[in-house]
Amino acid sequence: MEDRQKIAVFIDADNAPAAKMELIISELAKYGVVNIRRAYGNWKSPTIKSWEENLHEYAIQPIQQFDLTKGKNAADIALVIDVMDVLYTKNVDVICLVSSDCDFTPLVTRTLSEGKVVIGFGERKTPMPFVKACSKFLYLDEAKSKAPQNESKSKNIKSDTKLIKMLRQAIEATEDDEGWATLGPVGSHISNQASFDQRNYGFAKLSDLFNAIDLFEIKKTRSNEYKVRDKRKK
Repeated sequence: MEDRQKIAVFIDADNAPAAKMELIISELAKYGVVNIRRAYGNWKSPTIKSWEENLHEYAIQPIQQFDLTKGKNAADIALVIDVMDVLYTKNVDVICLVSSDCDFTPLVTRTLSEGKVVIGFGERKTPMPFVKACSKFLYLDEAKSKAPQNESKSKNIKSDTKLIKMLRQAIEATEDDEGWATLGPVGSHISNQASFDQRNYGFAKLSDLFNAIDLFEIKKTRSNEYKVRDKRKK
């Protein structure tokens, strides 16, 4: 247990769905132990009342911030200050930001510069600069344990030229002499260069995503490893 990563979670309650907290905690359990759990907002406001039950259930510390000036969110500023404080005073490996607010993008880049991993959670409306800045980002309004796969989804993926290029580059970087690349290293290579999660495209596993695109071959070895190859290498 000692070698498990220590995680600090900071929730922008005004810009995050309370109903997805179970999914967030479950996802973070893959990375380590969540030692710090804080949610920020004006807790007298009815707009974040849905969070109240989750505060107790998931042992989240509510941080009260009144909206002192119209149009200015004091909770956001308090969250940023606390993240910076934790970076320098606590032993944490991963900072998790739960928000759909692009204003936290500079905070992400600053946290990354300190050698920390930044995991983001937000809704599909989250601006891309924030999504791309995170080490990993998961869309809460589409994340499911098992995602449906269909033909139209495959067509949409094939038209995403940036994604296809990234997948091909990852295969090329890890392939053997015959062009086959083991899926684990492929996934690691992608994660090292971009904020990527196949669930954001509607697939539970990376192998499912590759299977859905007829631009790639995928096979399972005797050791139960998946290997993938660009069909252009045939």
